[in-house]
Amino acid sequence: MDTKFSVALHILTLISESSDIMTSQALANSVGTNASYIRKVIALLKNAGLIQSQQGKAGYELSKEPKDISLLDIYFATQEVSHIQLFQQHQHANHACPVGRHIEGAVSPIFASVEKQLEEDLAQQSLDNVIDNLYAEAKQKRI
Repeated sequence: MDTKFSVALHILTLISESSDIMTSQALANSVGTNASYIRKVIALLKNAGLIQSQQGKAGYELSKEPKDISLLDIYFATQEVSHIQLFQQHQHANHACPVGRHIEGAVSPIFASVEKQLEEDLAQQSLDNVIDNLYAEAKQKRI
């Protein structure tokens, strides 16, 4: 998995909690990357309906309350997939070998179970949980 998911969490949390206007450059400064990368992640979040901007007005805002944005929604938006697939099967197993012939069937149920569990866990967590954790980490009361 690439870093778009964690960058998106950073971006969405900053947009949610900042009283300042969050431009792509301001977001890039916080994330520690360049504004063009931020704009790519922003485009994914906008396409998924998680954030919005107004024509002629700088900055972004959440389209929903943080409690209504699941981490699974963010994952799907940033990874551009409709289900989680963490594990890839190798493609050229030797089917003349007893292991090579059956390894895909042997590991597929395990992989599917782990991916399903992750999907369920991410669906149960929201951006609001990330924000709560942020304030706990900073040892501050949430406003």
